[in-house]
Amino acid sequence: MTTETLTTRPKAGTPISRITRIVKLNLTNPWTTIIMPWIIILAIFALSWGIWLIVFTNIDPADMENASEGMQWSGASTWIFVYMMVIAVQAMNLTFPLALGYGVTRRDFYLGSSLTFVLLSVMYAVGLTILAGLEEATNGWGVGGRMFTATYFGGPQLEWWTRLPIFFFILLFFFFVGAAVATVYVRWKANGLVAFFIILGLLLVGAVALLTYTGTWGLVGEFFVTNQALGVAAWLLVPTALAGIAGFFVLRRATPRS
Repeated sequence: MTTETLTTRPKAGTPISRITRIVKLNLTNPWTTIIMPWIIILAIFALSWGIWLIVFTNIDPADMENASEGMQWSGASTWIFVYMMVIAVQAMNLTFPLALGYGVTRRDFYLGSSLTFVLLSVMYAVGLTILAGLEEATNGWGVGGRMFTATYFGGPQLEWWTRLPIFFFILLFFFFVGAAVATVYVRWKANGLVAFFIILGLLLVGAVALLTYTGTWGLVGEFFVTNQALGVAAWLLVPTALAGIAGFFVLRRATPRS
């Protein structure tokens, strides 16, 4: 990251140019935001394929159908979504103080970072969709394995235009939720973060208690069955938008401290 990333007068220029400068700042080190994630996910794929191959070559043919069904529940590719949350946290916690040092406004930084999240979501969603297409075309990479067409993402045989928004919506969710949580830390530090997770835990326990005592867990299952993967992913846009709005207002009053 160099001082040339931003101009010496960051408030000059059009709003679009100021926002795109933040995108460039967030992507100054492509190794952590673009290159390393793909290396790791391909390494996870290689390890997964090795496990699938062992199963494929040592199982009785009569049990192959059950084994293939079991491998459709692979969660190996979920790592990429958690990593995107880490990238969002780093943007708010590490890049934000640097940007302020260059004279960037909080508004421009948050909008620029949001645009960065959207662009990265598009890139990773396209990449995962391509890998899912290859996985389906090769019948699970020749061994019946499922990493990019797992049940969580709608399973095999989805059209690419259906699978693409599923990945995109999930990526956006992790980006903006991660950013929102990070803004809590930037503004209120550890005490604020502890309070946030205590409140979140209480809300989750309260929701579980409500569903249990009212006997409405069946409605939760019905929601997932009725909406399928695309519908559930689309519903994630609601908490994503709320997290994006909350993060914006929290960051506007944040003052990073060492």
